[in-house]
Amino acid sequence: MTAWRNPGRPVILASQSAQRKEILRLLGFTFEIRSPETIDEASFFKNDDLELSLRGLAIAKAKSVADGRPDSLVLGADTVVVKGSRVLGKPQNQDEARIMLASLAGSAHRVATSVALVCGEWGFARTGLAFTEVLFRNFALSEIDEYLDGDEYRDKAGAYAIQGKAMAFVEGIRGCYYNVVGLPVSETIRLFTEFIHSRE
Repeated sequence: MTAWRNPGRPVILASQSAQRKEILRLLGFTFEIRSPETIDEASFFKNDDLELSLRGLAIAKAKSVADGRPDSLVLGADTVVVKGSRVLGKPQNQDEARIMLASLAGSAHRVATSVALVCGEWGFARTGLAFTEVLFRNFALSEIDEYLDGDEYRDKAGAYAIQGKAMAFVEGIRGCYYNVVGLPVSETIRLFTEFIHSRE
């Protein structure tokens, strides 16, 4: 078996995201799922350092689970959409989702996901960060309203799910597709590989 798939510790995904669960399954991991503690995500974005904010949030999620399971490797992640200097998290309601999608129409934006891998017993805590550029075509407000008639936008950064009906908005993508879905593949593999090397 490929080494990074077999880290020699139980693996826990600190997320209820069905998309992250599926990506981790496709990568060949055996794992369990635990919900991280409720975290005030907005409080992590009060400074001007997006990278530091995202890394801090992902590791906080992972540690909230790892504290109770020090023998395990806990993977946490957080995804945001960045449009110019604005960070778009999950919309609070349909009106906010409409504003987000209208701001993204006909232009490019970045999707940023930070991943964190934590093992309390080994004192291991590392993070990774990936950016993907997504270009949306210029779609009408009526298309936004049609999209928002469903529930797909709920609990999604930037108010859309690229793997769902929002694919109709996409004109192009540069970078890791799975990063937009919620878990960057290469960064995830790198973190598990670093854990294995840390034990050698």
